[in-house]
Amino acid sequence: MAGPVRGAGRIARLALLTAIALTIFMAEAQLPVIPIPGVKLGLANIVTVYAMFALGPGDALLVLSGRVFLGAVFSGQPMTLIYSAAGGLLSWCALCLLRKALTEKQIWLASPAAAIFHNLGQLLAAAAVLRSRAVMAYLPYLIIAAVIAGLFTGIAAQALIHRLNRVKH
Repeated sequence: MAGPVRGAGRIARLALLTAIALTIFMAEAQLPVIPIPGVKLGLANIVTVYAMFALGPGDALLVLSGRVFLGAVFSGQPMTLIYSAAGGLLSWCALCLLRKALTEKQIWLASPAAAIFHNLGQLLAAAAVLRSRAVMAYLPYLIIAAVIAGLFTGIAAQALIHRLNRVKH
């Protein structure tokens, strides 16, 4: 795990990570829809997990917030801002807690938990917008999807952190 980068270097790193996450988000939006509505791999979360464990909670929140806001703008779907922000914030909270509990070799475990909380946040936002708790019936399906997708993105984030740490040394 890296020490903090200050000043212009930090801003450049955060901008680069935000651009990478946004590019992945937009590319994934072009993939064919999975048969279960609302389910996707969440590949941009690889960058969020990396940022949380390599840079810390504050920088991870900046990258996540930038991707969520710009993703809503570039996708032309402003309502996604509400759902993505709610899911992203709960996911970020879970990652903050797990960051303290997991070792460097267990980072891959953080992503499935973060994905579950992301889906929970989105459903809570949907329940508030629709003024109905009926959407919560969808939670068991989203938990299964979150664990599967989260394992994939977690393993990818773990490999990214490991590879970048090797390159640095």
